[in-house]
Amino acid sequence: MIVKPRKYPVSILSLEALQRRLKQNHPQQAQIKEDLAKKTAGFKGEQSIDYFLSFLTEGMYHILHDVRLKIGDHFFQIDILFLSRRFLLILEVKNITGTLFFDRNFNQLIRTQGDKREAFPDPIMQVNRQHHQLKKWLIQNKYKNIPIIPLVIISSPRTILETSHQNDEIYHKIIHSAKLPQIVSKLEKTYGKNILTERQLSKLGQLITECHTEPSINILSQYKISENEVLKGVICPNCTSLPMNIKRGKWICPSCTHISKDAHIEALKDYSLLIDQQITNSQLRDFLQVSSIYVGTKLLTSLNLTHTGKNKGRVYHLDARKELFY
Repeated sequence: MIVKPRKYPVSILSLEALQRRLKQNHPQQAQIKEDLAKKTAGFKGEQSIDYFLSFLTEGMYHILHDVRLKIGDHFFQIDILFLSRRFLLILEVKNITGTLFFDRNFNQLIRTQGDKREAFPDPIMQVNRQHHQLKKWLIQNKYKNIPIIPLVIISSPRTILETSHQNDEIYHKIIHSAKLPQIVSKLEKTYGKNILTERQLSKLGQLITECHTEPSINILSQYKISENEVLKGVICPNCTSLPMNIKRGKWICPSCTHISKDAHIEALKDYSLLIDQQITNSQLRDFLQVSSIYVGTKLLTSLNLTHTGKNKGRVYHLDARKELFY
């Protein structure tokens, strides 16, 4: 049973918005493209696990995707958290292709692909840290003595795994995704005693969902980009040129003559991802490159946004329409 479904990551949405709102020759474009490719690959890797999760007995397990919890002054994040009455399973998903060598002497992962060798942080250390943090969080919330198994999932079946002879831990901590149903079945036999009742299991899943905190992303600050560098205007959904012009409630592209009634929604989504989740009429007109106060008011009213303040001090809340913007 999916208790907390996977959502398209805001981090990817933010990078996509930043990529299209910067000039093509901007010095950060190459880094943004690389980071976006990595995050997208990671998300696709997590999605690929769903096929193997579908082989598990329906209703017997509670599954939570992209959990972010706070312990003390720090947050920790888990790709997939698997709850059963007998144990909890942490799944850290890695979508890395090529040949992977797990170096336990220096706690690093070395990927070889063609003539290129690249080092990554040790995923075993990462998942062990998540194990420690989750255990502390559970004790803090009065859940004790629940076995927790940390596991690294390599999502690509073409990835070759290698390690040194003395590294026995890898055989217990890292698997290809196809082996997941077999591992879960084995864990059911290993941990044969129920620790939680079905009611306690449901309450734990609900508690984790309620305590989950979405990350706050300031993408401009992260890449040291000024707000003035962000391209303004409504982007044409047909040819991607900007800005589109508005006439009689319709957006018209001067480059390809494409007409749209709602192209401004994507522009406001970009604004909420890059600038702020609150916007005034004046800020909307500046970002959409609209001169008329009346048109700005009409656009804001049509979105049925919640707002605070009155007259010139009125502020509209873009985050209140997550189904529209995310």
